[in-house]
Amino acid sequence: MKSNENFKTIIEPFRIKMVEPINMTSEEERKIILKEAHYNLFLIKAENIIVDLLTDSGTGAMSAAQWGAMMEGDESYAGCTSYYDMKAVVQDLTNMKHIYPTHQGRAAERILFGCLGSEGKIIPNNTHFDTTRANIEFTKAKAIDLVIDEGKNAGSLFPFKGNMNINKLRALFEEHKGTDNIPLCMLTITNNSGGGQPVSMGNIRDTRALCKEFQIPLFLDACRFAENSYFIKKREEEFSNKTIKEIAQEIFSYCDGFTMSAKKDAIVNMGGLLCFNDDVLSVNVKNMLILTEGFSTYGGLSGRDMAALAQGLREVVEEDYLEYRIKSTAYLGDALTKAGIPMVLPIGGHAVYIDAAAMLPHIPALEYPAQSLACELFIKGGVRGVEIGSFMFGSLDENGVEIPNTMELLRLAIPRRVYTQSHIDYVIEVLKLVNKNKDKLKGMKITKQPSLLRHFSAELSPA
Repeated sequence: MKSNENFKTIIEPFRIKMVEPINMTSEEERKIILKEAHYNLFLIKAENIIVDLLTDSGTGAMSAAQWGAMMEGDESYAGCTSYYDMKAVVQDLTNMKHIYPTHQGRAAERILFGCLGSEGKIIPNNTHFDTTRANIEFTKAKAIDLVIDEGKNAGSLFPFKGNMNINKLRALFEEHKGTDNIPLCMLTITNNSGGGQPVSMGNIRDTRALCKEFQIPLFLDACRFAENSYFIKKREEEFSNKTIKEIAQEIFSYCDGFTMSAKKDAIVNMGGLLCFNDDVLSVNVKNMLILTEGFSTYGGLSGRDMAALAQGLREVVEEDYLEYRIKSTAYLGDALTKAGIPMVLPIGGHAVYIDAAAMLPHIPALEYPAQSLACELFIKGGVRGVEIGSFMFGSLDENGVEIPNTMELLRLAIPRRVYTQSHIDYVIEVLKLVNKNKDKLKGMKITKQPSLLRHFSAELSPA
């Protein structure tokens, strides 16, 4: 029996060795800061944020072992020792033949879809995240989301709301049978755009079997593979006595390849992976990697980055870490649910997702209720989250009219090993205050936007 099993308090399985000061801004200062940033929280300087929940990507705190590994990083241009050490760790976990490092996940996506995507191609997924969709659409291919119906219902308590809709996937495969229109099928674990919800092992197996039947390669977006493995252990009885590593190894055994932003479950500040088994694809990928990222044994990363990445992959499959990670996220989500704030349920692994459409029914979808909520959260408490709704994912129909997204969510992503319970308690207090005055919030309108990934740099104003 572990020493903390009889206690309700979530104890971090680490001690803090280093601290970073926080600039405690005032509400009046934050109103000016937000206006100068054109109501886009990506455009606010990090020094003006009190609790930064914009993303869990690259924002985690590395361990002493990771920092120690960085000191031993081999910075040779070609064939560095750090690459081969990292490759051994990745192959032990995933059994992939070809291991290519990239500077981050979207670089892996760009290279993969640059090789396989083109006009007329279709790439299905449970739900594509923003950079995945953008990299597919940049090649003129079409990205299709086929998550199960429960995944579109914020209040559903189905335990695996990230699952692929197998019937719809089969119908898509049948429609394009005998063509090369579908170069691969993707599966995102956990399903970030749909509330950080996990995919079951049963669904991964079914997706694999269907892909094999139609001879279509299955690739994972595996940036949160360890968190997904933890949910499988806790929610699928078959795996209750398996280790996280064993579960992860089985997940990877069902895919032909994967992309990964190592800035998530490898707990590093920079890095990505593109891994697969196809020898023919490897030739094109290697050429593109060398052209755009770097030589094949460093791919845009320093040796020390790869050393930290390898150690992070060892640490992330430790159950004590994952239990702390999942339970501390649930602590925030449970408190907000108890306060009457509508949430995507069950609470996911890396973030909580507030259902802004339900919280702010007076703000239309195309006035971006989740962006309005994000701005108010910053004004009241200096807390930064990110809108995942029509501002991020809105699309245009054939007449140029904007189509709203399925859900209007505000994501509060928890950086790994960074904030303590007092920080999270502060976030809860701020949100309770915002919720009390929610009827006064007004919508937003876009005044300037780019053609791709507008949420990163668009400018807005109150509607």
